[in-house]
Amino acid sequence: MHSGQANTPVKLSKAIVLIGLLFSTSVVLSCKDQHTKADIIGFKLPEQGQTYGLGDEVKVQLDLPANAKVSSVSYLLDGKIVGSKNNNDVFPIKTAGLPLGYKLIMAIVDNGTKKDTVTTNIVLKSAVKPAEFSYKVIKVFPHDTSSYTQGLEFHNGKFLESTGEYGTSTLRWVALESGKALQRIDIDKKYFAEGSSLVGDKIMMLTWKEDLGFIYDAKTLKQLGTFPYQGSREGWGLTHDGQLLYKSDGTNRIWFLNASTGKEEGSVDVYDNNGQVDQLNELEYIDGKIFANIYQTDKIAVIDPKTGGVERYLNFAGILPAKDKFDNTDVLNGIAWDAAGKRLFITGKKWDKLFQVDLVPVPAVTK
Repeated sequence: MHSGQANTPVKLSKAIVLIGLLFSTSVVLSCKDQHTKADIIGFKLPEQGQTYGLGDEVKVQLDLPANAKVSSVSYLLDGKIVGSKNNNDVFPIKTAGLPLGYKLIMAIVDNGTKKDTVTTNIVLKSAVKPAEFSYKVIKVFPHDTSSYTQGLEFHNGKFLESTGEYGTSTLRWVALESGKALQRIDIDKKYFAEGSSLVGDKIMMLTWKEDLGFIYDAKTLKQLGTFPYQGSREGWGLTHDGQLLYKSDGTNRIWFLNASTGKEEGSVDVYDNNGQVDQLNELEYIDGKIFANIYQTDKIAVIDPKTGGVERYLNFAGILPAKDKFDNTDVLNGIAWDAAGKRLFITGKKWDKLFQVDLVPVPAVTK
């Protein structure tokens, strides 16, 4: 991503919660002339905004007026029915395997003559403390210090690299051994190039704030088309799993994109055991997991794309020696995986080096 702090994200999941709350409020207000405050239906369990670990059971129970009659109660989670009861007993919702983040719980209460709808929300975070890893440098390669690295992938012995900043953004194929561009194009100065990924014989590339992605021919780097953003606010990182594209936007959200059209088809929010993990930047898909640079840190999060849970943290502090940092040297950013050779490469914005590394587990501290 760019230099500078990100704006506070507006999360779609929170918008869903807000809609549900407004709907619930409208139900209450519409009945105000007919019911006293004591007649209002609410939730006894869970508390509004309560946090749970993934896998925890969420106990749901309504707070009903003393004289209330219940024919049936239908329970929904994020708009999907998860069960029903014909009384006000506790209803358990299992969370194992669910995506993390904000969850909207809705209850539709039928007393035989009318239905009332009430909502609340919870937050699911990871229940597992991520494993910690350090690194061992295997080999060092040169890297172009003019490259403000935004996207990095390894294909057929060379790197696909997109570089950012207004006026100097590029898309290029780069030689591993020399670090020199084998082929490159300059991006129009009004665009700030971001992450890129090879999809078949095409390259998909993001821009930062322009709400637009570009499609290029992978051999000629000729522009073939564009694709618009929808719900995502910005373009940061991009990677491909062979079917879907994964896109970061500087928040803790990873978007799922159609690899042919760039259309957003879903998303997952990223959490560890402490809460949401923001500023996700350059992405790489490796053996079923998403590796994500955390902007302005030396850490990479390894994420389960199904749940959004962080499974590992990779700490690359000190990988670029102090003597090799210059006035324009910027942050760690750039992850590339050689699937054939099982090699992991790491670099940063305007670094003069690119590193082949092995990961080294950090022993857990026991008390």
